[in-house]
Amino acid sequence: MSAERLGEAASGVSVDPGAPPDRPVPEFEVVGSEPVSRAAAPTLSFRVRVTDASAADVYTIALTVLITIEPAKRTYDDETRERLVELFGEPERWATTTTNFRWTQADVLLPSFTGSTEFEVAVPCTYDLEVASSRYFDGLSGGEAPLRFHFNGTVLYANGGEVQMLRVPWDRSARYAMPVEVWRRMSAEHYPFRTWMALDRETLGRLMRRKADLGLPTLDACVAELLERGESE
Repeated sequence: MSAERLGEAASGVSVDPGAPPDRPVPEFEVVGSEPVSRAAAPTLSFRVRVTDASAADVYTIALTVLITIEPAKRTYDDETRERLVELFGEPERWATTTTNFRWTQADVLLPSFTGSTEFEVAVPCTYDLEVASSRYFDGLSGGEAPLRFHFNGTVLYANGGEVQMLRVPWDRSARYAMPVEVWRRMSAEHYPFRTWMALDRETLGRLMRRKADLGLPTLDACVAELLERGESE
């Protein structure tokens, strides 16, 4: 409640509890997600709706969006648990190991609006399976990946012909169940029939020398040959 309304309440003047707030109070909801087509690097786009109950003209919101993964918010079949054992350990430990962990952070500058608008949060992604988030998404056989979006930033709005500034309330967050199919479509566009793995330069050099020694056409063929030799010993 504003200082003016507090004064009205203290003086016995009735205050309408249903009256709109006298300053922006943004609320956020994630309403969809899609791979960004023809992006230079793998990128997901999340569509977010912001609503404000005040009648203020919001010039912009300089927003920081932190996205975390909440693995305990869904169930897993035995096959999925096996794929995620390196990330969370043996199934009997999952009650304590499937804690929330950070995925990524993005900065967004919202357009001006009054009442509500929608905007896009673009999230560059990696398919490096040594990164926990990629390993998690890749390990899911289907269904949805439970995400939580945390919103922070600064609101610039009009008030009596002047520009006012306030902080986005600290508790603004929204859950979103991202379809695993969205992640798979993005991965298929950039890495069709393949995965991506980061190697130390020295390791890559040794692998390329071994490929040449064996007379093999690709690094994939070289790795397959080394695996077959190891399995046959």
